[in-house]
Amino acid sequence: MQLSDLDFSFPSALIATEPSRPTRVALNFSGHPPVETDIDGLLAHVRPEDLFVINDSKVVPARVFSREDVEILFLKPIDETAWEVLFPSRPYKVGAVLHLPENIEARLEAKGLPQTLRLSRAVDASYFEKNGEMALPPYIQEARARRHNQESDLDWYQTAWAKTPGSVAAPTASLHFRAEQIARLPQVVPVTLHVGAGTFFPVRSEDLSQHQMHSERVSVPATLPAQMAATRARGGRVWALGTTVARTLESMDRLRVENGWLTGETDIFIYPPYQFKNVDVLLTNFHQPKSTLLALVSAFAGEVRVREAYQWAIERRFKLFSYGDLSAWTRP
Repeated sequence: MQLSDLDFSFPSALIATEPSRPTRVALNFSGHPPVETDIDGLLAHVRPEDLFVINDSKVVPARVFSREDVEILFLKPIDETAWEVLFPSRPYKVGAVLHLPENIEARLEAKGLPQTLRLSRAVDASYFEKNGEMALPPYIQEARARRHNQESDLDWYQTAWAKTPGSVAAPTASLHFRAEQIARLPQVVPVTLHVGAGTFFPVRSEDLSQHQMHSERVSVPATLPAQMAATRARGGRVWALGTTVARTLESMDRLRVENGWLTGETDIFIYPPYQFKNVDVLLTNFHQPKSTLLALVSAFAGEVRVREAYQWAIERRFKLFSYGDLSAWTRP
């Protein structure tokens, strides 16, 4: 598959700059044309024997502005004081120092994508809670004509069941659901994928097979594979709430068992003609052109079907991307 196969056009007015309320859902179930429903209408399709998997990762407000007004996204720690980061580093040489809140100096140790910064002291989640902003996608900032967060983004860009800090971006399909809606489902299992550069980093190669995903941390209950097998044995389906859950479930055979959990890192890049092993129903937002997320949806549902469904949704003015509306897919 080529990157250009994932391209499509859309009116910029459809970029959601705040959550869609109420959420519109494009139901794309195999053998049927797309139809519109709402969240309650979607959840009515969950059967008693089905298994619903969610991502409980919590977004850390990891976007920090330096005294020089440089925007730095902290991805993950390398050691006690070194971090993988993303920032516009072209004007800076290795050894350059940026000045962060609370009198912290950040020295550039390595350029590239991502870069490495060495801090003058260790920081933890509380530092980012105090000094950081949510790392909203740049297209939201551009559509708002506003560089900094709105105060409401702290709530809008966090799931109702966020538990384990570690993501720098939200698992956005989850933003459509209230905790009580999920609690009413017959079987719900949380997994954790901490969203990092692997999820949102752009594809730079026309040949998708040449793209290398950055790794992201994953944790899954060790009992989940057996639970999924039991679900299918009684005729149930496995629902993945979001592409992060889909990637987690498709990565389970790469993980190690540790204290009752399957843990490790995944750099799985899912694109056609990948065949899914562990997901039967996929719930996800409408994704950007030429993105790894759109490639995953195309692998799950079929390239032509996805292209036609996106055009159907655009014609009906569904809202797009992270704060936009929801799509639901079954396998062909």
